Amino acid sequence: MRRTVLVIGGTDSSGGAGLVRDVQVLAELEVRVRCVVTAVTAQTDQQVGAIQYISADVVRQQMLAALEDGGIDAIKIGMLGARATIETIVETLPSPDEIPIVLDPVIASSSGGALLEESGLSVLRDHLLPRVTIITPNLLESAILLDDDPAIDELMMISQAQRLLRLGPRAVLLKGGHGTGAEAIDVLSTAASPAPVQFRAPRVDAILRGTGCALSSAMASSLAAGVPLPEACERAKGYVLNALLSVRRHRR
Repeated sequence: MRRTVLVIGGTDSSGGAGLVRDVQVLAELEVRVRCVVTAVTAQTDQQVGAIQYISADVVRQQMLAALEDGGIDAIKIGMLGARATIETIVETLPSPDEIPIVLDPVIASSSGGALLEESGLSVLRDHLLPRVTIITPNLLESAILLDDDPAIDELMMISQAQRLLRLGPRAVLLKGGHGTGAEAIDVLSTAASPAPVQFRAPRVDAILRGTGCALSSAMASSLAAGVPLPEACERAKGYVLNALLSVRRHRR
């Protein structure tokens, strides 16, 4: 039976990230998709030109309509942008006891453009994180959420993942793709197990926008099918690795 994932996020006119990337990934994995649009952005690979936030009331109505028909097996949350939008999502989300919820805490684009209002950061950290199954920050997002410097080694990653876990999510996958070294190392820390799990892959010399969107969507696909969380993380990392390898092959 095909599963259904509800994706919540912003559009990206370049097609490289956001809801476009989510739908591409989930379609490739043969998962049905329902969408809630939180923002419309005008982007290129180099910059964010403009952002128009969708009103919190329209976001709420989209959420209620998507949830009303039932049959949603997982939820993936990406760009939220505005404080009022985050507050609305917190009020409207089902419990992670009912549906697994993956939060990719989108704070800035790959080009450096801000995608989250400063006033929304505390609401995301204090009220949304405790409402989700897992968060998937990269090194910079983790540092911003913790008001710390980006981790520069595995020990710092483990420490930050565990500190993020204390903010309330049931699990944290801290991604090391923006780090250095021969391997890209991700660290999984969960409330169910005190020992962190590391996922390793060779670092690929390729550039692909939307890898964070792809990973969290692929993870939501696995969780929708009932795959245990550590395996869902491993599958998602493998999906992104294969996408990067494909870019490198086509570049040659």
